[in-house]
Amino acid sequence: MGILTGKNLLVTGVLTEASIAFNVAKVAQEQGAKVVLTGFGRMSLVQRTARRLPDPDTPVIELDVTDDSHLASLAGRVGEHVDRLDGVLHAVAFAPEAALGGGFLETSWPDVATTFQVSTYSLKSLSVACAPLMPAGGSIVGLDFDATVSWSSYDWMGVAKAGLESCSRYLARYLGPQGIRVNLVAAGPLRTLAARGIPGFAGVEATWDDRSALGWKADDCEPVARACVALLSDWFPATTGEVIHVDGGFHAMGD
Repeated sequence: MGILTGKNLLVTGVLTEASIAFNVAKVAQEQGAKVVLTGFGRMSLVQRTARRLPDPDTPVIELDVTDDSHLASLAGRVGEHVDRLDGVLHAVAFAPEAALGGGFLETSWPDVATTFQVSTYSLKSLSVACAPLMPAGGSIVGLDFDATVSWSSYDWMGVAKAGLESCSRYLARYLGPQGIRVNLVAAGPLRTLAARGIPGFAGVEATWDDRSALGWKADDCEPVARACVALLSDWFPATTGEVIHVDGGFHAMGD
């Protein structure tokens, strides 16, 4: 018996085996969950990746979080595979190239707007779309990166993550009466495909291990995946609106 035995989860953001979302889906299945994945764009790659999970028949559906028709039909499409949802992982983020890399003062509103819609507002969009499948409550978990400070070259994605943290607290307020918990996991830097596209990522990663109380392995997603799975389980029944740091303790250390 795993801590997710009998639970149904929706996991977004799986692309390759190096993604945090893939590792969450893997640990969740090992803990007994039935998982439905969503993908966007490179669907054939997502489907190939899904076959590497413990359950090689894990269903994959397409979801563009900026497409109202995809969101409106999501509950029905997920409902073809499971009769309800007990948990949702939000692992969706994107910033145009112009919104990263040090050009913060020159970034245009359309690029900022895209960053916010995909990386921040989508947490609300996904939560509302999935709520009809969570009549008995459940858990929504999003992936975060510490937004209490500014990071070199992270720019508007950092601002979007600050918005994500605030959004999660408001969702916790408004979805709480339905028994739905909303929390974030703030991970340290991990060598995912998305991270490699962030200018200056290698420099952040290089200092993280030395400054973390527990040390940090940027090639190991499992600690973050385990935290997400714990929050998706029933083991945090009275925790919502929280940001859980899984970063080796980096966030708590001074100079």
